[in-house]
Amino acid sequence: MSTKMPALSLCISLFVLATLLAAPQLQAAPYYQGKRITFVVGFAPGGAYDRNTRLLVKYLPKYIPGKPTLIVENMPGGSSMIAANHVFNVARPDGLTIGSINQGLQIAQLMKVREMTFDLRKFAWIGSTGSDTNIFCIRTELPYKTFDEFRKVKKETFVSSGGPMTNSYQFVILAKEYAKLNLQIITYTNMADALLAIERKETDGTAGTYGILGPLVERGVLRPLFRGRNSEPDIDHLPIDEDIALEPIGKKIMAMRSAADTVGKPYVAPPGTPKEALAILRNAFVNVLKDPQLLADAKKNMLPVKYLTPEECLQAMNFLLNQPEEIVREFKKYIKY
Repeated sequence: MSTKMPALSLCISLFVLATLLAAPQLQAAPYYQGKRITFVVGFAPGGAYDRNTRLLVKYLPKYIPGKPTLIVENMPGGSSMIAANHVFNVARPDGLTIGSINQGLQIAQLMKVREMTFDLRKFAWIGSTGSDTNIFCIRTELPYKTFDEFRKVKKETFVSSGGPMTNSYQFVILAKEYAKLNLQIITYTNMADALLAIERKETDGTAGTYGILGPLVERGVLRPLFRGRNSEPDIDHLPIDEDIALEPIGKKIMAMRSAADTVGKPYVAPPGTPKEALAILRNAFVNVLKDPQLLADAKKNMLPVKYLTPEECLQAMNFLLNQPEEIVREFKKYIKY
């Protein structure tokens, strides 16, 4: 009996092992199954950041294993400063909170704004849904067809823009200062009023993102003359603002301003977000921004989209944030937050 029992035990063990190997492997439930992801948008409903996020929320669930529920929570204030502080300091680092924050916060960090209680470089970066492209335009009724022709104009050109903290203003003020263009900037409460001034022929030029001004270019209302560092196929031939600057310091300052454009519309999670969750979210963003339905929807709503990796976003930010103090002092003369 003593010789048979070990053999029997061995047979039973081998049978159990074979059964386990042949059976389908049990898989853990997806990380996001049965969960809810909250997108905290640092602006009021209806703006570009809000519309961009709601477009993502519409299509993202099918690219996240487990198909979680996605909701949008608007947390406006301080040009998204309140939302960024919340995501960094309050939200749990569990992959269930994503911040949609202002690209210009890196300028606030450069200027050491007191209300800023976070370091942009320490967020868990998911990426960005596309860079902004800034252009300077004049009304098509003006006789100047190219930038070279416009540069020679001695008569002052009135240019409409948003306030001093807006991209439209900053793009123009740097061109006025460093390319020595004869421009008089007229500020308006918002960009809608600035564009209305163009339509009414109260002003002869303006600047802004291609997403906003592009339709006016297509309608023949505006003619683009130069652009920022980032580009779109239709305007790739235009001179770049850095190239029209007359001094090296101007080229540097313009390149610094472009860093915010490059980051575009960033999405971040709290520091310490699990690597597993972060990898899932990054992969979902890559895939959703290739979705034909999303792309068609984005085009219809004039929302240019293209994925930028966390590494690309951080490279642009580090270029801005690592400038020497003397360059930062010059930058602060023209760029406000």
